Amino acid sequence: MQDTFNQRRRNFLNTAALGIAASQAGLIGGAAAAPYAAPHGADDISPASNTFTGLRQVRAGVLDVGYVDTGPADGHPVVLFHGWPYDIHAFIDVAPILAAAGYRVIIPHLRGYGTTRFLAADTPRNGQQASFTADALAFMDALKIDRAIVAGFDWGARIATTLAALWPQRFHALVSVSGYLIGSQEANRKPLAPQAELQWWYQYYFATPRGELGYRENTHAFARLIWALASPQWKFDDATFARSAASLDNPDHVAISVSNYRWRLGLAPGERRYDNLERQLAAFPDVTVPTITMEGDANGAPHPSPAAYARKFTGKYQHRHLAGGIGHNLPQEAPRAFAQAILDVGKLV
Repeated sequence: MQDTFNQRRRNFLNTAALGIAASQAGLIGGAAAAPYAAPHGADDISPASNTFTGLRQVRAGVLDVGYVDTGPADGHPVVLFHGWPYDIHAFIDVAPILAAAGYRVIIPHLRGYGTTRFLAADTPRNGQQASFTADALAFMDALKIDRAIVAGFDWGARIATTLAALWPQRFHALVSVSGYLIGSQEANRKPLAPQAELQWWYQYYFATPRGELGYRENTHAFARLIWALASPQWKFDDATFARSAASLDNPDHVAISVSNYRWRLGLAPGERRYDNLERQLAAFPDVTVPTITMEGDANGAPHPSPAAYARKFTGKYQHRHLAGGIGHNLPQEAPRAFAQAILDVGKLV
């Protein structure tokens, strides 16, 4: 398999990977867990000059999907999903750790990101919840992946959780940052407390024509603001942001982003092709596969309390609370901790 990383980063992180693999601990049952230390530092985060190279493309469903595929070709698949407004580089330091441990690591660009494109010009640029679920399943089918471990954060955590909940026969285990994020338009009709509504300011901004135009004209500046608010203690530099911001130049990114948040509020219609999926998700199905949920102690983005969703995970389950100023982009801010969760949950397969 083509090496998708430059050799300098592989040498640097494989050393860390071997240390992690050698020190894996068993999964602890129950929803409560002591804080999991995950400090920032040179041992965790590689220079922004390191990028994914050799991206592949595959036709899957309504998309031509751009993706990373690294690690042993015969390794057990791990599929990682990024969030908004991030990209596949959220996993730039997670992937080599998992690959060194023998996993095949697959990271797709979501619709509206990077090199992923719609196959037809007349396909709605739709960002409803089920569209991403359907994309992900079609992507796995296109790669002939029958079973995998699935993981993600932000939008990616929602995608990963919907997959594990609806198709447990295809997913050995789940790692989800911020836990159970499956939603519905009906549930979103209920107003939140004022302080919680304030955190969703961008959702209401996108509900207006002014907001759509503002995001289109200031996509990078807007995304950088979200990064800073969501991870207030993460001192990312210009190059780190620019590496991911390039993916936001996708011609469908703004339309997908605006559609996503408008659909949540019932202000934009979904597609009939996804009606059945949305009905299943609106029932808030339990997740029966082994799961580790994660949360950073400095997550500045809207997120539920772990106590609010623990009961939705009815299989073997653990929640990990990360100390050390870890924000919303947990895989990129604490890659060793995120990779460790996948290594640990994989031991239950």
